[in-house]
Amino acid sequence: MPRTLTLRDANQSFARCIREVEAGEEFVITRNGTPVARLIPIGNRRVLTATQRAALERLRAAAREGFDLGGTPPNRDTLHER
Repeated sequence: MPRTLTLRDANQSFARCIREVEAGEEFVITRNGTPVARLIPIGNRRVLTATQRAALERLRAAAREGFDLGGTPPNRDTLHER
């Protein structure tokens, strides 16, 4: 879970924030209580929850099987109709 920082706090302690990001920490920066930015390590892959992992696997399984769009497969003649 990312930590929340105000813009002012992030500005005043930017070097410390960068060190913590390099160590794997994530921050959400807010302005007047509204999130405006995320500070995350480059190349950091988001860690998924168990529910998100299960949903992603269901999506991948459905993609492997293909999606029925209810139409007929296109053929050369229908693709090149004039």
